[in-house]
Amino acid sequence: MQNMNFFSNLTKTSQRFHFKLNRTKLFVFALTLIIFGIALGAFESRTDDKTVANKIVNLNLPERLDFQIPPGNTIPASFGDESAITTAHPIEQWEDVIVDAGQSLDGIFRQQGFSAKTLHEVLALNKETQQLKKIRPGELFEFQRHEDKSLKRMRYAIDEDRYLIIKHDGQQAFASTKTRDMITETTETSGTITSSLFLAGKKAGLNDGMVMKLANLFGWDIDFVLDIREGDRFYLVYEKIYRDGSFLRDGEIIGATFINQGEKFQAIRFDVDGHAQYFAPDGNNMRKAFLRAPLNFSYISSNFNPKRYHPILKRVKAHNGIDYRAPKGTPVFTAGDGKVIRSAYSKYNGHHVFIQHANSIVTKYLHFTNRTVKKGQRVKQGQVIGYVGSTGLAQAPHLHYEFLLNGVHRNPRTIALPPANPLAETQIAEFRKKTSPLLSRLNRLESASMYATSSP
Repeated sequence: MQNMNFFSNLTKTSQRFHFKLNRTKLFVFALTLIIFGIALGAFESRTDDKTVANKIVNLNLPERLDFQIPPGNTIPASFGDESAITTAHPIEQWEDVIVDAGQSLDGIFRQQGFSAKTLHEVLALNKETQQLKKIRPGELFEFQRHEDKSLKRMRYAIDEDRYLIIKHDGQQAFASTKTRDMITETTETSGTITSSLFLAGKKAGLNDGMVMKLANLFGWDIDFVLDIREGDRFYLVYEKIYRDGSFLRDGEIIGATFINQGEKFQAIRFDVDGHAQYFAPDGNNMRKAFLRAPLNFSYISSNFNPKRYHPILKRVKAHNGIDYRAPKGTPVFTAGDGKVIRSAYSKYNGHHVFIQHANSIVTKYLHFTNRTVKKGQRVKQGQVIGYVGSTGLAQAPHLHYEFLLNGVHRNPRTIALPPANPLAETQIAEFRKKTSPLLSRLNRLESASMYATSSP
């Protein structure tokens, strides 16, 4: 009887177990269907979203990417090369050592625990390793070690685009050079002046050096101290240089437009006999035979005035030049090619230099703190001939600059400056062919900027 009850209970328990098991299977099966349905719906939803997004967003990538990467960031190894995703090499690990003031390579080797024998082997390899006897503060040396901590490899940047590599196998040192990966891209920007050229340049993503290049490019036609007005605009196509995948520096200006008080100036880079020069669209050289102002000055303290009242002599005395105020020590350049006919000191002129140019032109520079040229010396436009001072009859540091034509004083700010040699007739066709795309790009940049400004 007990056995029958036992089997009866066991049968009921088994039936309940199978019922529960069936319910569990049913639950799992239903749950699976639900999850599958959700996943399918999500997939369809993503597909639909992607379809809608593609209708709205059109990337239209150009054939050549002109991009800007902030300093410190890098271009991914796979940029423009999908195979690089799987073939990229692991980044090499180097120990960095920055040269301190007064530190020698011998001191660095001692600091790193490398032997004097190893240093002697390295310096004796060739002329390039011998130059390591003269290193400068701030330079970088990179090292790798063997397991015993001895020198395995050393890397040093010889110049901007080459490494000097030293390898040591434990018995002998070897030297080689490695070219660094340099990429030059072109980019463009534009700006409108509201308060100053430098602030407008900064807002447009330009550093001070590039702003100075822009000002120097148009400096023969525009006085960037006195002629700039609010609302003046510039459009620029220039180089950005990347090294080993990281932004290095800005390069050269390729082409530029500057609109000053409604007047439009354009300059395009073109190589002549292997030398880069800048020309207007008509082939005239942007460079003039003379600089409009022979220094970077702060302001004009006294203009050309035949009837000026002299502040020190207290009487009317003709002021036959321009007084450019600038900090003491500011370099002064010769305004044009010529020959130094006087370099001396006098009670009134202080340290001064006179230069004879072609076409009966003479330029005079007064009140230097010191001179850098001698009488009889040939000079080229832009060459430093002295530094701003207040020697002689002068109240404060400034340059007094005179321009004489056939012995008659002329106003340096208003006289028509003779142009430099334009392109030869035989070069005009090639110039127009090579620069036409760039000129079109500048004009499109200007049109796009004006449209963006005028749009509501």
